[in-house]
Amino acid sequence: MELDEFEAQYKQAIEENLNQLQTAVLLLAQLEARITSVGQNLQNLSQAVEEYLNQQRTE
Repeated sequence: MELDEFEAQYKQAIEENLNQLQTAVLLLAQLEARITSVGQNLQNLSQAVEEYLNQQRTE
């Protein structure tokens, strides 16, 4: 393998790995947003159920 070919393969491998890393970071950001949304939904649901149960107890 010639030096130029080795360098080209090295650069291509680095570029592919950096692209994969960037994709992983973007997916992580999406996952964090979904986790936050699910957490908020669960809090809202819990609060609604708690309010309903309290209403039923006072009737």
